[in-house]
Amino acid sequence: MKDTQTLTIEGMDCPSCTSKIEGAVCKLPGIENVQLNYTNQKLRFDGTGAGAEAVAEAVEKLGYKVRKPTDAPAAPDPAWWQTGKGRLVVFSGAMVGLAFALSFLLPSYSDYVFALAALVALAPLARKAFAGAMAGQPFTIETLVTIAVLGAIAIGEAPEAAVVVFFFLIGELLEMVAAAKARKSVQALADLVPKSAFLVVDGGTREVPAESLQVGDIIEVRPGGRVPADGVITQGETAIDEAAVTGESMPRHKTVGDEVFAGSINADGVIRLRVEKGAENNMIARILQLVEEAEASKAPTARFIDSFSRWYTPGVMVVSGLIMVIPPLAFGASWGEWLYKGLAILLIGCPCALVLSTPAAITSGISAGARRGLLVKGGAVLEAIGRVRRIAFDKTGTLTRGEPQVTDIVGLDMDDTETLRYAAAVEASSSHPLARAIVQQAHAADVADLQATDARALNGRGVGGQVGAHDVVVASPRHAAEIAGLDETVLAVVGEFESAGKTVAVVLVDGRPAGLIALRDELREDARPAMDWLRRMGVSAVMLTGDNRRTGEALAKSLGIDVEAELLPQDKLAAIERLRGDGTIAMVGDGINDAPALARADVGIAMGGGTDVALETADAALLHEAVSDVPALVDLSRATMANIHQNIAVALGLKAVFLVTTLLGVTSLWMAILADTGATVLVTMNALRLLRHQPRP
Repeated sequence: MKDTQTLTIEGMDCPSCTSKIEGAVCKLPGIENVQLNYTNQKLRFDGTGAGAEAVAEAVEKLGYKVRKPTDAPAAPDPAWWQTGKGRLVVFSGAMVGLAFALSFLLPSYSDYVFALAALVALAPLARKAFAGAMAGQPFTIETLVTIAVLGAIAIGEAPEAAVVVFFFLIGELLEMVAAAKARKSVQALADLVPKSAFLVVDGGTREVPAESLQVGDIIEVRPGGRVPADGVITQGETAIDEAAVTGESMPRHKTVGDEVFAGSINADGVIRLRVEKGAENNMIARILQLVEEAEASKAPTARFIDSFSRWYTPGVMVVSGLIMVIPPLAFGASWGEWLYKGLAILLIGCPCALVLSTPAAITSGISAGARRGLLVKGGAVLEAIGRVRRIAFDKTGTLTRGEPQVTDIVGLDMDDTETLRYAAAVEASSSHPLARAIVQQAHAADVADLQATDARALNGRGVGGQVGAHDVVVASPRHAAEIAGLDETVLAVVGEFESAGKTVAVVLVDGRPAGLIALRDELREDARPAMDWLRRMGVSAVMLTGDNRRTGEALAKSLGIDVEAELLPQDKLAAIERLRGDGTIAMVGDGINDAPALARADVGIAMGGGTDVALETADAALLHEAVSDVPALVDLSRATMANIHQNIAVALGLKAVFLVTTLLGVTSLWMAILADTGATVLVTMNALRLLRHQPRP
């Protein structure tokens, strides 16, 4: 039986390593769904235990080290000079320096000394090139460098060959350091969860490893301490700083019954929590898992670059060969001169910077978003968000706070108190925000409870039930008019409420209008600035709401956006389908009621405050419940795509410049490899800038 297995691959320093390893592993019998994440160095595949052994053997033949889940945990990332690549760079540099010194002392043997220095430093690269060829991957970066160095020695350019190897090894080392930095930026999240917790036992507490906590355990968190597990407060109240988890800068007051996330900080009070999720499933662990999966999911641009590079490297070798032979054969040019130029073209053509340009930027963009509470499920999603030209917003809980309050009660056939009592009786079985608001108002007014039986939902139009001998329905004015009819006086009162941006519920008792309840859900404080920000970016917005048209229009007018109102769930789905005809559209909702519309949109964005549905339903999730995070996400996407375009321009631009200078005889071999190394460094540093990206309204 096949199952998903994970191996850690050590020694990868360039995204081209990913395609090399994936290509070798995919050829193994019985191995399926191969996926290698360059950033966290994890190789996932479906296979049996015997298959895992074969995978490890195939990867190690390519010159990489494999660490299995059963192996001892890896030591913290060492300093660069303590790594194999670091030691090789130091050794190569020493060899080149020694060769230069000996060339002055023994000038007649200088070429031999430089050749020896070049060959010794080249040996690990040549082994990788040979292993890649044996595994069906002959066109690798190591192959290009090996051919160029051996060719340079053969035509009497041993000093340059030695320098070429040295510069190439420096480039690999820099890529390794950059990859480690990007990896640390994400894995730093894991360090937010404390290693120990205070477990409540027999009235006291005992310190235990946080990873040993079980669902249902009661733990104590003291002032200034980090929360060790996701849980619900059972005792005490405090302010919780969730900045590290959700991006919310201000601490939030929490009391009994409130959720808290692992990694957040208890600001002032002693609290006790009931553990709701184990260490492998807490908020931080799930964020890390989502980020890892997102980094492994390639963006369309990355897939194009990968496909292009498969033809690009063989093409470089063909062009280099033609440059070597055509001028001497066709025009009688010097063989030495054109062999030298052909070898330089091989080095200029190394695709390191080009292959690195997209995944480095995507990884940095996803990491930067995760640190702000903006979770994006893959490079394809991050790329698509920036192309969105229209965003549809759910109203309740998205543009509004999701905490409606009863503002007015108007009795018709009964007094105000009885209207509220009957409404609360049938709404008690509903979890809709408006229903909760009515029930809370009844409790606040100390209205005696009535019990409803045969409670029923009316398909997005209201709720009904039997209260004593009476059939009670609480419905929207439109649906109430279909059931019982509303006279002009009642409709006028309803109109006044709706024009003020209030939602009206009509209470029907035995088929007759008994009263009206008006509620209002205030807009989030950042809703208007967020809409202005979107407009400045050229993105239009539309509100999709099941509320009545006048209420929807009143709120939409204050935001300066379009509105489609009185929509049932299936109507929202149809609206998204229709709006998609005008171009790429995103949908922002709460991740529960809006799940079908979120799935149908080109990009679904869930504002769920970290709930399971919010993390799993949509393409992106906003942990910090802020409307302004939507334009911030668009801004991050556009910054990432701009970074990718800059990287590609640098990678190809430098190659074009040095191609011309090489043909003109200006570029030497060491300058050619320095150009490739320099482009790799520039691309890497440019991508790492995204880790510090701050959205600009």
